[in-house]
Amino acid sequence: MQSVLTDPLEKVLGEETPRAAEVIDGVHASGFLDEPLALQLALRYDDGEPSGETRVQLSGSAAPFAQVHAVRRVPVSHPAPEDPDPHYLVTAPGEYPDLLEPLAEETVLLRPGRWEALWIDVRATAEAEAGDHDLTITLTGAGGHVRARQTARVRIHPHRLPPLTLTNTHWFHADSLSTHYDVEVFSDRHWELVEAFLASAREMDVTSVLTPAWTPPLDTAEGRTRPFVQLIGIREHEGEYSFDLTRLDRWLEICRRLGFTGIEIAHLFTQWGARSTPAILVETESGTEHRFGWHVPATSPEYRRLLEAMIPALRAHLDAHWDGQVLWHISDEPHEDHLASYSAAKAQVADLLDGAQVVDALSSLRFAEQGVVETPIVATDHVAEFLAAGRRPWVYYCVSQNRDVANRFIALPSVRNRVLGRQLFAFEAPGFLHWGYNFWWAQFALHPIDPFEDTCAGGPFFGGDAFAVYPGPDGTPWPSLRHRVFAHGMADHRALTWLAELAGREAALSLIDEGGTLTYSTFSYDDAAHLRSRRAVDARILDALA
Repeated sequence: MQSVLTDPLEKVLGEETPRAAEVIDGVHASGFLDEPLALQLALRYDDGEPSGETRVQLSGSAAPFAQVHAVRRVPVSHPAPEDPDPHYLVTAPGEYPDLLEPLAEETVLLRPGRWEALWIDVRATAEAEAGDHDLTITLTGAGGHVRARQTARVRIHPHRLPPLTLTNTHWFHADSLSTHYDVEVFSDRHWELVEAFLASAREMDVTSVLTPAWTPPLDTAEGRTRPFVQLIGIREHEGEYSFDLTRLDRWLEICRRLGFTGIEIAHLFTQWGARSTPAILVETESGTEHRFGWHVPATSPEYRRLLEAMIPALRAHLDAHWDGQVLWHISDEPHEDHLASYSAAKAQVADLLDGAQVVDALSSLRFAEQGVVETPIVATDHVAEFLAAGRRPWVYYCVSQNRDVANRFIALPSVRNRVLGRQLFAFEAPGFLHWGYNFWWAQFALHPIDPFEDTCAGGPFFGGDAFAVYPGPDGTPWPSLRHRVFAHGMADHRALTWLAELAGREAALSLIDEGGTLTYSTFSYDDAAHLRSRRAVDARILDALA
């Protein structure tokens, strides 16, 4: 068996021999306490060599805080746009590495004739674990025969990174969990799943969670309804609305316990134009009524009557029971031709949201300059105009940001995922948004999909756009390569922020400006240089602390 110790930015595609990890100052990987670090061990059986189950053993002083996953290929029917930029790793449909599968009983099955990989997470949390460590990965076959052995050197600095200063949100879809696992919404089992997958989002340094006070009106075909996941119980009796916030409080308690610092209230109007109301259930004397939805216009007086009762009650409750950030949304992705409908919808709630922070995805500077959206969230391929105008906006990317800018598609190199952390720092973005943490549906939520078999939302989205985490068979979140690498990018942001506090912003920028070429659409694809740059940031931090 051939083996190569490589770094977390390498994607082991199967044919070419992977790049070996660079040893810098005597170590393969380094970072701070509680920071997610990673290595990969690339392996290849020779053609004709019997594979069979291989036992994976970790030893050395880093073994107690290391964990191994097998990097598995997943089908990607739509990896890239028709006119991809030259940096895509692959453009043809196929199976490509993404899923990180936990090892069953410390064994792994590898296919002969191509390069495979093991992903090794390293995360030291105790102060006693600071220092230099060895981590030896040994693979043995039947009878204890050693097939491969590699030793990595890991350095843990005796300090902790400060928390992430920007808002990092990847929309969480509670209905994906109830649907995929076939459990009743807000049953005990559903709550267990919600907490497990929210915990996995925190591992990605997600700080804010889309909160379904009512079922979010997102990515749903007109006239159709996704499963109801409404946290607020709404009852009408003798013409008066009342509200049960018990489930909301349970949600907030989970978020508080996991360390989230913000929540986003679900959008108040439908996507792509704000023409209708979200799907909302109301308990009445005669039973549960699907009172609002596509069939009710955004400017409905009855909807206004509900909002007049519900929003003040919700805001007062959050003031009393939630210490973190609260973000509100009007409607997602309004375009210039939606100005009239978006403005009319906003007028329904403007007085009720006075003093609240309202954010929406919006990429038209002209639209933003009219003040229609207080806090625009701008697509990364449109942000240059905002920066030139002296703005420092939130940013987002999705399927449309497929040329030149950072993104996390399976077909892209991992550096294009990780570089976002330094970009957000360099351009002082207050927040980042992605629409799909666990969207396990076909486009427009027409039907659920199996994310192990379909990574493209039924075909139209590029592989990996719709989710960063897989549903393990026992309800355990299985991460992706992209999940882990994104977390590394957020750690980069935290380190740069810390260095700026210790030595000045220019000192931090000098280590990532890449010769003055760093923008949202231009950056280096040199993996080793990216990792060396992070090491240089850490060295400056340690010097400043000393």
